[in-house]
Amino acid sequence: MIGIFDSGVGGMTVARAIEQLCPDYPLIYFGDIARTPYGSKSPETIQRYAVNNTKFLVDQGAELIVIACNSAASTALPTLNDQFDLPILDVITPAVQQAVQVTKNGKIGIIGTRATIKSTIYEQGITARRPGSKVFSQPCPLLVPLVEEGWLGKRETKMILRRYLYPLRRRQIDTLVLGCTHYPLLKQLIAPRIGRRVQLIDSSIAVAHTLRTFLAGHADPAEKLYQPQAKSRFFVSDLTETAGQLAAHIFGRPITLEKVNV
Repeated sequence: MIGIFDSGVGGMTVARAIEQLCPDYPLIYFGDIARTPYGSKSPETIQRYAVNNTKFLVDQGAELIVIACNSAASTALPTLNDQFDLPILDVITPAVQQAVQVTKNGKIGIIGTRATIKSTIYEQGITARRPGSKVFSQPCPLLVPLVEEGWLGKRETKMILRRYLYPLRRRQIDTLVLGCTHYPLLKQLIAPRIGRRVQLIDSSIAVAHTLRTFLAGHADPAEKLYQPQAKSRFFVSDLTETAGQLAAHIFGRPITLEKVNV
């Protein structure tokens, strides 16, 4: 099975994208709602959480891991690669690749958690692939809690988004990377506030395409992961009413969430 973890329900945008692009490949999802957000934690703490999350998914039968959390991917990927002998995909690399492909003026904006922005992983990846690019980053620490609370259309959310995006609008970017898997849930609010001509890079969709390409090029793991009769399962470290509502919103159907201690 394909294991996916995130700091909360935002990573379900990745799970949904994978479900649509890679049907018949069942998923095991873990959302660490009890400890969200990860973006305000220290790198050492995020790494510890990421290792625990991966161990849980492997114990549940995962044979490939997708890190559906930008904060974890930006700080814990080398640690996970060192400790686990299985394929691990992250949401950052595919988003970087897509951003450098679509930008026309080389001015790329990044919005993400404090941990992701502080890591400079997006800037490093973009400038390595497209030297001369100008990357402008904006930490948005309030967005994950707002999404986890289900405040997707609240006036306060719109005001905070406008304030976060204004500095990037002034830079005349033509591409904006949504550097957190919670942010696609705010896409309809972000688009008009950053400008309709700005291309939005949705990392959840980008990593789903990368996974499909990986499966097409690796017959052995693809054959093991292909289980058309198996059911996907969704675990969370805290069970809230909002989590269930957001899961149903993302998938367009009721989702059974199982609470576990990890």
